[in-house]
Amino acid sequence: MDYSKIPSPAFVLDEKLLRKNLELIDWVQKEAGIEIILAFKGFAMWSAFPLVRQYLKGATASSLNEARLCFEEMKTRAHIYSPVYFEEEFDELLGYVSHMVFNSVGQFKKYYEKTQQTDHKISCGIRVNPEFSDVETDLYNPSATGSRLGVGSAEFPEDLPEGIEGIHFHVLCESDSYSLEKVLQNLEQKFGKHLHKVKWVNMGGGHLMTRKGYDHQHLIQLLKNFRKKYNVQLILEPGSAIAWDTGILVSTVKDVVEHGGIKTAILDVSFTAHMPDTLEMPYRPGIIGATEPTEKSQHLYRLGGVSCLAGDFMEAYDFGCELKPGDRIVFKDMIHYTMVKTTMFNGVKHPAIAIWTENDQLKIVREFQYEDFKGRLS
Repeated sequence: MDYSKIPSPAFVLDEKLLRKNLELIDWVQKEAGIEIILAFKGFAMWSAFPLVRQYLKGATASSLNEARLCFEEMKTRAHIYSPVYFEEEFDELLGYVSHMVFNSVGQFKKYYEKTQQTDHKISCGIRVNPEFSDVETDLYNPSATGSRLGVGSAEFPEDLPEGIEGIHFHVLCESDSYSLEKVLQNLEQKFGKHLHKVKWVNMGGGHLMTRKGYDHQHLIQLLKNFRKKYNVQLILEPGSAIAWDTGILVSTVKDVVEHGGIKTAILDVSFTAHMPDTLEMPYRPGIIGATEPTEKSQHLYRLGGVSCLAGDFMEAYDFGCELKPGDRIVFKDMIHYTMVKTTMFNGVKHPAIAIWTENDQLKIVREFQYEDFKGRLS
């Protein structure tokens, strides 16, 4: 990838790397005899969907807008889950979905009859809480105490409600197959008697099978055994795994300031507006050409975002040389769970969206203007 050809700031998806991930994921789904679908909440760059559709035939949505995007750009009806559905949207939503998961028995009872009055089949499911997760960050842990997501074992009806064809759970986040194995043990312990009565089980996302070192054979065998034991169709809906390490965010140093002995390189991007996971999770992104500080570091620079938020910065990296205005700073692995969360806070310039194609050409997909900022306000 020739960074000199890329405008700053810009998110750039590497098409070759996306295909490599998709080929691996496709191999897993074929070996395990399951269905893997794309989770829009992790990756919704619809300009890349023609490539995604070559390997994945479905997607999961969490809102009317995502379901419509699936219908229009993935060319299929969506699997959908939402903590609640809205009465004023429900009739339109039904036209875009094939599978509908409810967060509570109350929501299921409220809407089930309508789901059966459409001109196409809608399979209904219920989300359960296995009440176990080894995700350490509570912000990303759906099994945290008091979670609003999914029905717990104590609250679940003695008998599976009539009309429920599937069980859904999602308690992982960038996890491995051994974490899934522990979740399944809890799921069987708490909901095992219902698993024999459903047609499908959706194991949600968080299966980071494209990360280096992931034990694919263990995952495949785990899924095969579960599918055979309960005679169910299995669905996985990873978000991060699809676009893991497939693209970058290109930025530029605009100024260098110093205060209290700390040097800060101020960039043309914002952590809070363009990379919110770096502050929420928190996630410290890798940077091409930079390393973590050591006692011997001579060229430490904190990286400052362009917004006026005091906490819009990353603690110092070692760049091995002096930074000056005009230098490029390239953040690694910035495509999944990044572009989907960007905002236009402070009206700061939003990065362009681009694809570095498989024949090594830069394709600018979208650039943002004042009208995009103004159109989100009133």
